[in-house]
Amino acid sequence: MTTSNPFTDPNIASQATELNPNYAIPIVLILAGIPLVWVQPIAAGAVAIFGLFLAYQAATIRLVFTATDLEVYRSQQKFRSFPYKEWQDWKVFWVGFPILFYFKEVKSIHFLPVLFDAQMLKTCLEKHISLNKP
Repeated sequence: MTTSNPFTDPNIASQATELNPNYAIPIVLILAGIPLVWVQPIAAGAVAIFGLFLAYQAATIRLVFTATDLEVYRSQQKFRSFPYKEWQDWKVFWVGFPILFYFKEVKSIHFLPVLFDAQMLKTCLEKHISLNKP
């Protein structure tokens, strides 16, 4: 496992693909909170706060596809690494408006909101992780 940072190491950066942030889900949630104020103010506040939280996450968290791992960075510090060799399955839910990214490793299952470029995510997944589907 490499400890190099693709944000600062040009050799790693040339081989890695960083996904751009996408604020669609946070914006939809924040805007959904506005008309909800007249129906249920507490729910409107909760929805809007969750949208703001996701906007913050989209601004600070990055997914980087390297040759061997999916790496998760928070403010340019490596937070977690997921080796491709341990992946068993993946799926991006809702093709028209992707909202959820699921992947299963040998020992765990992960669900992530799609806070990054969904098309590039799918392209990188197809490139790096070959699944044996029937």
